Amino acid sequence: MRSRWRVLLVVGAVVLAGCSGPASTPAGGGGAAGAAVVYGKTDGGTTFVRNYNVMGPATDKAPNMELVYEPLMRVDYGDGGTVKPWLAQSWVFADQGKSLTIKLRDDATWSDGQKFTADDVVYSLGLPIEKPDFSIAGVTYKSVTKVDATTVKVVFAEPSYATLNQFANILLPMVPKHIWSSQNLNTWTNPDPIGTGPFTVKEFKPQQITLQARSDYWGGKLPMTTYKIIPTSADALKAQLLKGDIDWASASWPNGEKEYVAKDPDKHLYQLYSNGGAMSVLFNTAKAPFDDVHVRRALALTIDRTAVVTTLQRPGTEAGPTGLSEQLFADWLDPAYKGKVQKVDATAAKAELAKGGWTVENGALVKDGKRYQPSILFNADWGWGNYADILINTWKQTLGLQVKGAGQPSAGYYDKQNLGQFDLAAASTGGSGVYGVYRFLSSQYLTPVGKSATLNQGRWNDPQTDAIVAAMQRTDNVDQLKALGRQLQKIVVDKTPFSPIYNNFYFVDINATRWTGWPTPDNFDHIPFVGMGPDTILTMLKLQRRGS
Repeated sequence: MRSRWRVLLVVGAVVLAGCSGPASTPAGGGGAAGAAVVYGKTDGGTTFVRNYNVMGPATDKAPNMELVYEPLMRVDYGDGGTVKPWLAQSWVFADQGKSLTIKLRDDATWSDGQKFTADDVVYSLGLPIEKPDFSIAGVTYKSVTKVDATTVKVVFAEPSYATLNQFANILLPMVPKHIWSSQNLNTWTNPDPIGTGPFTVKEFKPQQITLQARSDYWGGKLPMTTYKIIPTSADALKAQLLKGDIDWASASWPNGEKEYVAKDPDKHLYQLYSNGGAMSVLFNTAKAPFDDVHVRRALALTIDRTAVVTTLQRPGTEAGPTGLSEQLFADWLDPAYKGKVQKVDATAAKAELAKGGWTVENGALVKDGKRYQPSILFNADWGWGNYADILINTWKQTLGLQVKGAGQPSAGYYDKQNLGQFDLAAASTGGSGVYGVYRFLSSQYLTPVGKSATLNQGRWNDPQTDAIVAAMQRTDNVDQLKALGRQLQKIVVDKTPFSPIYNNFYFVDINATRWTGWPTPDNFDHIPFVGMGPDTILTMLKLQRRGS
């Protein structure tokens, strides 16, 4: 999901001087009127862009559009990553998985008062088909038609049981046909969005956005009247949370248990929820030398995962070789890989290079007279520079290879990654179920270097992978899915399209001084991570004012 790869831009504390956060509101006071939740956004740059064209080609978009535009379904990570209803009330596959009939809620309305209908769904799901550049979610269906006012039928070329989760993607939102169909979607910035979600845009300033809670939201009455988004940095965020200026954030906090939770365990909450995948090194397999498995294996064998995790101050979270989280997928993992973490093995790595005919000379990979001086792309605003440095140093110490760091802020990071303009990239994997984690490896998402890729940024093109992914799509038999999933695990380990580093989490920072009722990792059916669409909405619906 593209949102997991978003960039953080450093913002000075001066940004907050002009913000009207809730610090002026006494904890527990103020009543429901004027009650606000303040979100400190650390991955949105120093200023926000008023562009709510969620499916348009522009890179710069307004944050938290998922609170305005909703998907048909949601993924319940508290229930094994299963797909659950949202704007879709129910669904059923037919024709051996080639058609999907979706029944819609009949009580949802757009924020301009018009009714949400099947016409809107046909239009929304049809956009990625009509305009492939808008297929940012990587859709797999071939057509969608209206059955009646609250029912649509989706048709696939092949049985597609496992692809149900695409309808739970916030990058495939429902949009109002009566507004969107008359716009030039390539240039329209949609400054005043109309959605089915619980919020509308009340006030938009470059350094603060205020969303207004709807009083007619189909999901129920929200306990807050506004939701404020302010840009901040990872360092400034810590002080803001400790002071209570911010209620909610989504940022990693190394040593957060001591620096934050221990200071007020009742109100200072720092939570980690597994996303099922891992932070990884992604190889650009469309480019030499990373089109050679021996080079990929050699670099994978010399990643110091323990050093990276120690830097993160999260011991014990080194990723296994499959990139699947044992916390979520213990029953799906091949026993051969359970509990395994690849340690640095310079001897094996050098042997791999030798098998491929490679030498390392003056810090470069050399073969057939050609020299390659690779670089690693990373998000400079997510604090990944330290992790990249560890990888770079380890490769130099073990192989003599000098890899260059290529940190980029958000826009540059995503652009280069999607266009395939990188050698190595620090990237994230994850998703709903084993199929959801691995589907990005399918060549159905393959594009040439220089053309933006929706999912397969590493340009992995392997017929064996394609056959297994396609077979997973065609079945809803759990035993078959597990067997196929283990075949994909073996491909990831042996062919190394990417190399996992550490298990990936949704990081959640909460100051519960004003609001209670937050889920916890021990008891949740939705994750309080801003950016997860329905889960974010469910979190806010269930909050209560402290003392009310």
